[in-house]
Amino acid sequence: MEPIRRVFTFRVTNPILSGLLYSFFWMFLGALALSLLLWSSGLTEEDLSFYTFLVHALSAFIGGCVGGKRAGNRGWYYGCLTGLLYGVTLLAIGFLALDSSLALGDLTLLATVFIAGAIGGMFGVNLKK
Repeated sequence: MEPIRRVFTFRVTNPILSGLLYSFFWMFLGALALSLLLWSSGLTEEDLSFYTFLVHALSAFIGGCVGGKRAGNRGWYYGCLTGLLYGVTLLAIGFLALDSSLALGDLTLLATVFIAGAIGGMFGVNLKK
């Protein structure tokens, strides 16, 4: 019997794209956790605005951390780009799916994920060493 010499693996080598994939994965987990919290407790949807900002900031931080780690240098740069693309994608999905216009809360979200991604990228570069 011939042993398997090569196993098919899929690895995203682009730091920004891999950071975005991790960001959206953690956003999915955070949204699932918030949905379970909303379903099991007496919270209303209006009470969850702080928690949604927290989930998005944490997702951008982790995405920036992954992007900075994959890049190896200039972590703040890759983290900022990851956070910015994450935020713009969220705003585009909200605009297309919900027909919402740009508001002050959206700009606050964009600034939050931009800063969280940059900080995550700085941490990610230092995780490489």
